[in-house]
Amino acid sequence: MAVRFLKIAALYLVAGMTLGAYTGATENFTLAPVHAHVNLLGFMIPTVVGLIGLVRPNVLETRLATVFFSRYQITVPVSMLALAWMLTGHQSIAPVVGIFSAGMWLSGLLYAINLWMTLSHPARASQ
Repeated sequence: MAVRFLKIAALYLVAGMTLGAYTGATENFTLAPVHAHVNLLGFMIPTVVGLIGLVRPNVLETRLATVFFSRYQITVPVSMLALAWMLTGHQSIAPVVGIFSAGMWLSGLLYAINLWMTLSHPARASQ
């Protein structure tokens, strides 16, 4: 599972850097918040989770970790696309941004609970 997190992080890194290069080259910084969020939410968080998983593999061997991964990989791209759409003048999509941002938050909460349980009670967490 750690490798899955690291591989998806690499894809987000390329996407975020591509968007950053585009905004810089065109000097149109409307999508700069999307660039920043793709790098943080798409690259940094999965990278940290993946590295933790390499050091403590049992953290990513739980159902909660699997739910976190799948939920997170749905909510991040949808919310980033919706945010881009909203920033380019389509305010009607704002509720979608909010809903999927809440989904990302919930995913993060699941990961925090999983991490806490796994590191506090390693034997019970794998059950």
